[in-house]
Amino acid sequence: MTDTITPRSLDELRDAVIDRPGTIRIAGAGTAHDWAGTPEPADTVLDTTGLSGIVTHNPGDMTVEVWAGTPFGALQTDLGEHHQRVAVDPARAAEGATLGGLFATADAGPRSLQYGSLRDLVIGATIVLADGTVARSGGHVIKNVAGYDLTKLLHGAQGTLGVLARLVLRLHPTPQVTATVAASCERSAMAGLARRVADSPVEPTAVEWHAGRLLSLLEGSESGAEARARRLAEILGSDAAVLAPDDATQAWEAHAAAVRARSDDRAVFRFGVTPSELPRVLDALESATGVTASPRTGVATVALPADADVVATAHRRVAEAGGTSTLRQRPAGAALPAFGPAPASATVLRAVAASLDPDQRFGRGRLAPWLPLPDQTGQPTGVSA
Repeated sequence: MTDTITPRSLDELRDAVIDRPGTIRIAGAGTAHDWAGTPEPADTVLDTTGLSGIVTHNPGDMTVEVWAGTPFGALQTDLGEHHQRVAVDPARAAEGATLGGLFATADAGPRSLQYGSLRDLVIGATIVLADGTVARSGGHVIKNVAGYDLTKLLHGAQGTLGVLARLVLRLHPTPQVTATVAASCERSAMAGLARRVADSPVEPTAVEWHAGRLLSLLEGSESGAEARARRLAEILGSDAAVLAPDDATQAWEAHAAAVRARSDDRAVFRFGVTPSELPRVLDALESATGVTASPRTGVATVALPADADVVATAHRRVAEAGGTSTLRQRPAGAALPAFGPAPASATVLRAVAASLDPDQRFGRGRLAPWLPLPDQTGQPTGVSA
């Protein structure tokens, strides 16, 4: 039987890791429970939602230290009282996703065009390793951890390698206003239209294609953002218009809903390639539906049939284009490949895992087959002793 424990302090978190033998699955709000590889049954579920709230907020320095189990939406609300924000907008924040969960899954949203991902905004972390070591990156380190930048290592690690306890983030001001320009276009025309946006002087925060429209988000002062939006609409021509505030909100909410949509018979597939390769890869995914795509960053989310061959082919198409891909959601019980062909960096991943969590206590199975499961001798499958 799997036990669930909910620590409410760093000491309790460390003690839970030390005192609970065997494997551990890290859980937050559960919004990405079926992302990446299917986890192996764990001896203990470590619920991080008890580690919630702001530790220290320095408005003048525009930094905040926060517990990893904090709901991202709640953090944004608290920061908003100081006209500040964490400048990312992942779709599943609306479902209560925690900050640590978003970081562990490398989730981001349309504003990554301007601000990057949490990997770019997190400047420090407190982490508990598999042997109970408490390590702090970017500052005082209680125990030397072989010089690794632990913060970056755990970004996208899917709950493996270590447990995030606290994160320190760089903040940005909340804009006075936002404005959205929508231009009707078929998917085949989005790349050309996006190039016109890029060549314009308006500097959008986000550019996304969804449901037959290219959406461009602009932020700034009331007069500045609105003037830039009108200018962009003029540049893009008669099929473009500045949306009314309520219509703009609905457009971006519909985009986010499409990104986080779930289905009983389809899998959600997220991939990133160079922007020039994006149209070709999308065309190759003939069975894809529910497409949202950023022609400026090369990132897209699509729904595919929950068929192992179809998903494997999609992974291979992305890899051939020099990109990366991850399965984000699958119907219950569907055995689908989570990742494409292992990159050369998988060797480094295995070496890091062997150093930080040699027994694969955390998140066993989440990164398989890139991180092979241990066999009964304790050695990773396919790796000689």
